[in-house]
Amino acid sequence: MTVMLGVKLLASPIVVLVLFACASNETAATAGGGSSTASGGSATSSGGASNVVPCNGEATSSGEATYYDFADGSGACSFDATPNDLMVGAMNAPDYGNSEPCGACARIVGPNGTITVRVVDLCPECPKGNIDLSPVAFEKIAPLAQGRVPITWQYVPCNVTGPVTFHFKDGSNQWWTAVQLRNHRHAIAKFEYQNGSSFVDVPRVDYNYFVAASGMGPGPYTFRVTDVHGAVITDSGIPIGDNANRTGTQQFPACN
Repeated sequence: MTVMLGVKLLASPIVVLVLFACASNETAATAGGGSSTASGGSATSSGGASNVVPCNGEATSSGEATYYDFADGSGACSFDATPNDLMVGAMNAPDYGNSEPCGACARIVGPNGTITVRVVDLCPECPKGNIDLSPVAFEKIAPLAQGRVPITWQYVPCNVTGPVTFHFKDGSNQWWTAVQLRNHRHAIAKFEYQNGSSFVDVPRVDYNYFVAASGMGPGPYTFRVTDVHGAVITDSGIPIGDNANRTGTQQFPACN
């Protein structure tokens, strides 16, 4: 059996403006139901075809699935462990990039079934197209003894409930501020905070935080977030925190 290993690395009232760049389809969800968490969302499994419709003709990738024994929902994406939701996986390094797929969901078709997993980690040894899965996820598409099986996969909307969560990293303050997006339906493309009458684009780092190295000021903040399909949500009145979650009021729309 060949096993590829992922790598572990290291609410107040809110006024909201929402701009939708893709058609809303609130019935899109991962097959089998599921629930969201403040640690990045939740994915569910399916014994057959998923009822998730890919957004905007999402491309299909081909590769192989492997599994890693210590998968617990944490990892390179810096999410908290999710012992009650182990439908997770580690993305290969070329597709992981600078943590862009963290928190996104992938629908995987394997030899014995179809599953949906949430990307929480990085598999640095995996070639492009491969996904390293938790044992719980892998055994839904093939026996663990096989260790490595062919798959096709594509990104799909995560079956989340409730609004996006803004997580401030430990050590965040007005002079150095790091924010992570959690519980989001689609992958995040851009994160900004308002400074005066304009918005400032905050760079992303490979451990899945948007870090303002000179800080964002004392707050409260107005954040503007864009997903990979162009939908934009803007949340205001968000207080600063140190290792703290701040719940927004909006979620990105499902689209097809």
